[in-house]
Amino acid sequence: MYIVDNYPLAIIFCFITMLCWGSWGNTQKLAGKTWRYELFYWDYVIGILILSLISAFTIGSTGEGGRGFMVDLAQAEIKNIGSAFLGGIIFNAANILLSAAIAIAGMSVAFPVGIGLALVLGVIINYMGSQKGDPIFLFLGVALIAIAIILNAIAYKKTSGSNKKASSKGIIISILAGVLMSFFYRFVAASMDLDNFVSPAPGKMTPYTATVVFALGIFISNFIFNTILMKKPISGEPTGYKAYFNGNFKIHMVGVLGGIIWGIGNSLNLIAAGKAGAAISYGLGQGATLVAALWGVFIWKEFKGSTKKTNYLLAFMFVLFIAGIISIICAGG
Repeated sequence: MYIVDNYPLAIIFCFITMLCWGSWGNTQKLAGKTWRYELFYWDYVIGILILSLISAFTIGSTGEGGRGFMVDLAQAEIKNIGSAFLGGIIFNAANILLSAAIAIAGMSVAFPVGIGLALVLGVIINYMGSQKGDPIFLFLGVALIAIAIILNAIAYKKTSGSNKKASSKGIIISILAGVLMSFFYRFVAASMDLDNFVSPAPGKMTPYTATVVFALGIFISNFIFNTILMKKPISGEPTGYKAYFNGNFKIHMVGVLGGIIWGIGNSLNLIAAGKAGAAISYGLGQGATLVAALWGVFIWKEFKGSTKKTNYLLAFMFVLFIAGIISIICAGG
């Protein structure tokens, strides 16, 4: 299987993750013009599963290092398979809430508040599980990003002042998504031998196998989570599977593309974790908050018409996010 063998390349992979995780929401925004996010989300989940299988049977099954996908899956212990699968379930619950927050509040709020919070809590959780990296730089970066999250929430409240109920709802759902999202990566990381991808410990999984099991956890749990959400939506009228199957091919492919984009980032992030460590790899990947905020502010114009004071808050937020990400990179240097 393909293995990252140096820290700079691991950082490049994490930056690609950042771009992917911060950009998939654009497909929801595109589909959202004519398509409910609950229906979009089915195609998104299918896209994640497809990408994980392609990755496992190609770069995850070639080369001399590590174990091929099928061999690795056959020897994996049930507890490790269960850990990655549980990570998928937790991620799915969090990501459905994030999708709801995007639909209500937009990318420039849902990502910085929800995923920013997931970054802060997730780095702490993953560092406790695998202590790689300089804690001073790592947690300095986390602190800077935490301040950036607060500034973003304040800016959003000022812009949405005329609709305080929707404003509060969007932020609350984003916070719930972020708390849940902070836990999924630790369960996936725990299923792998992060110290040795070349000769993984017996019973542990390679990142390629863990990604497939994780994706299956998302897909299977979606029959419960998303079915409930379709019948009892957070916002809007109830919908059903009939509406999903009435969608045209083009609208379905937008959702699948969103899942593939996210899945590419996830695969590269787990591959990089062997060299960078779970906390740094996860923290940089969740720098997606910055990418999504840039999309939301400059492309989707989600803060259009805001005051000069609000614009200053947003500018300072971006500066803090960038400084925090640089600090996290230095933690592994």
